[in-house]
Amino acid sequence: MQITFAPSDFPPIALGFFGLGTGYLIWAPHELVGWPKRDERVDRSLGVWGIWLPGFCQFVTGLILIIGLTWFQVFQNRTLYMTAFAFSAYGIHWFSLGWNRYRGNDPRPNAGMSVAFMLISAMGATVFFRVGDWPVGLVFLGLFAVYFSEFFLSFGTPLAERALGLFHLATGAWLLYVAYAVAVDFALGYHWRT
Repeated sequence: MQITFAPSDFPPIALGFFGLGTGYLIWAPHELVGWPKRDERVDRSLGVWGIWLPGFCQFVTGLILIIGLTWFQVFQNRTLYMTAFAFSAYGIHWFSLGWNRYRGNDPRPNAGMSVAFMLISAMGATVFFRVGDWPVGLVFLGLFAVYFSEFFLSFGTPLAERALGLFHLATGAWLLYVAYAVAVDFALGYHWRT
């Protein structure tokens, strides 16, 4: 006996975009202008926000998409495979970033992580620009810039933290626009993303 589920037109991507965008806007002021000034309390607060907003929201989104694509086949859009892969990987990576910040761990090992996440960002940009979804393609270009900056920050390069804050701010604002557009598009049948 085979159980078949009806296809869904509602992948949870707005949740993933919202979580990451909010996380970026929480971290950006500290990186860009040094506010609030770094201390143990600020590190703990940023760590908690990093784990729960960009980490958890993206991980849940990625997990639902992967299960919906592979086990239940409720999602039919092939580009959602890239979306599921990216949200899952970025969510897990934010668990690590948040935990390391919370604990005050050394950020230098982030150099290797940055290389891997630049690759995922390049993959995402390739996929979404190829299929004509330029708003999401721009998200991945912003992500590439974030990890490019993170790479140099890992080596203590002057101004890398400011560049990271700027890319977090710009990409975070764009992510919130895309989250808004996706939610409104799905809920009201609008076409803000196209």
